[in-house]
Amino acid sequence: MLQGALKLLAGLRLMLGTETLRAVLWRMLGLLAVLMIVLMVAVFSLADYVAHLWLPDGDAWYWIFLSWLVWVLAILLAALSGVLSFTILGSAAIAPWLDVLAVRTESLHGNLSEENANAWWRQCLMSLANSLRPLLGLLAWGCVALAIFWIPVVGQVLGTAIWTYAGVRFLCFELMDTTASRKEMNFSQRKIAINERRFFWLGFGGLAMLMLLVPLLNLLVIPAAVVALSHDA
Repeated sequence: MLQGALKLLAGLRLMLGTETLRAVLWRMLGLLAVLMIVLMVAVFSLADYVAHLWLPDGDAWYWIFLSWLVWVLAILLAALSGVLSFTILGSAAIAPWLDVLAVRTESLHGNLSEENANAWWRQCLMSLANSLRPLLGLLAWGCVALAIFWIPVVGQVLGTAIWTYAGVRFLCFELMDTTASRKEMNFSQRKIAINERRFFWLGFGGLAMLMLLVPLLNLLVIPAAVVALSHDA
C-alpha cells in the first residue's frame, strides 16, 4: 500500500517540478475548479438531506452521541459521492489534456508516442464510456451498503466502510484510464491489473481519495495520477 501512495506522490512532484508538464496542467485547472465548486454545493446539500433522514427521534441520553455520529457519516458519505462524481466528470472533461500529459511524461524517458488523434468530444465520450463498467460494480456495492444502512448505527458504520472501499476501487479504474487506454487495455485487462497488485492500488487509490477530499489539492490529483502511471510506461 505504501508503494502505491508513494507512486502517486512521485507523480505529483514530477508534474509540479517539470515545466513541460506544468504547461499542460495550467490549461485544465480552470475547468476543474468550476466543477469542484458546483459539486461542493451538491455535497453539502446531500449531507444535510442524509443526516436528517438518519437522525433518530427522542431525547434519550445517547441521542446527542447518535446525532453526532449520523452527521459524521452523512458528511463522509456525501463527500465520497462528490469525490467520485468529480473524478468521473473531471476525467472526461479534460481527457484530451490528460492524453497530452501522458505523452509528455513518457517522452521524459525517451518513449516517443503519438497523441490521441480523435476529436476532443470523442475523447471525452470515450472516457465516460470507460467509466460505465466500473460504475456498475460501484452501484452493486452501493446496493449492498444501502441495504445495511438501515440497521441502526452499526449498519451505518459498516455501510459507509463498504461504500468507501468500493469508492477507492472504482477510483483506481478512473485514475488508470488514460494510460490503460493508450495501451488499448479493455475492462477485463484493467481488472486483472488491479487485482494482481491489489495492495499497490489500494494505497494509490486510497491516498488519491484522501487528497480529493481537500479543496484545491483535489484539482491536482487526476493529472498527478496520469503522470505517475505514465512515468514508467
